[in-house]
Amino acid sequence: MNETLLEEEHMDPELSPGLFQGDMALTNEFYNYWRVGLKFEIFPDKLWRNGIVPYTISPLYEPSEQVTILKAIKMINFMTCVKFVPWDGKSKDYLLIWPMKYPKGCWSFVGRFGGAQILSLQPPDRKGVNCLGTEGRAIHELMHALGVFHEQSRWDRDKFVKIHTDNIIPNYKANFDKQSLENTTYSFEYDYDSIMHYGKFFFAKKKGRPTITTKQPHGAGIGQRKAMSKGDCLKLNDLYGCYKDPSKRRKYYTICNFLGV
Repeated sequence: MNETLLEEEHMDPELSPGLFQGDMALTNEFYNYWRVGLKFEIFPDKLWRNGIVPYTISPLYEPSEQVTILKAIKMINFMTCVKFVPWDGKSKDYLLIWPMKYPKGCWSFVGRFGGAQILSLQPPDRKGVNCLGTEGRAIHELMHALGVFHEQSRWDRDKFVKIHTDNIIPNYKANFDKQSLENTTYSFEYDYDSIMHYGKFFFAKKKGRPTITTKQPHGAGIGQRKAMSKGDCLKLNDLYGCYKDPSKRRKYYTICNFLGV
């Protein structure tokens, strides 16, 4: 593989050139706050108001692909107090789920940015790029749209994973940057099982050479894209204030513990 380019036939669909950490679109201002530790007290308007996310799905998707996207939406709606609702044509801010041709792949803005906000989920093509093999990749991007970053970008990640810098494509080493100490998720344990965690070979310059490995034996399977982990579920509920009502707190804690992978 070329050391400065990701060849399309070897690409994971989440690893799009030109996007932050492979699958996130950020403004310069938002990136600067990410680097010093994003707090949504600074950007409260970047969360979806009242946890309600209007969405519309492109008619370019095949019926089976639309079903996969809807399964992902249904899972988040069930496991959290966040509610994705079909766009009524009137709401100013909504999520436009669309198979973008450039950049290809699975990607999203992080948090709410206003207006018609693109979330790209690429269906299968001849080169193997596919964001819709299971609902897991759709969940990953939907969580970005809700304001969740990659797990391995946490400030404390070096206690739990080792980054193999020499194995990373040089132009993509910045994708392994981490935040500073201040972060909204650090009341939760580091989550190897997170659907938001990089896989072992993400951005590897040579096949078979890991770019990130775990320091704990039970974390060997990083990078799963099947479903939200218990930790993902708990964090998302916390981010959107789902625990403020004691009865809902019990409800969502129970759901996260039973359904999180």
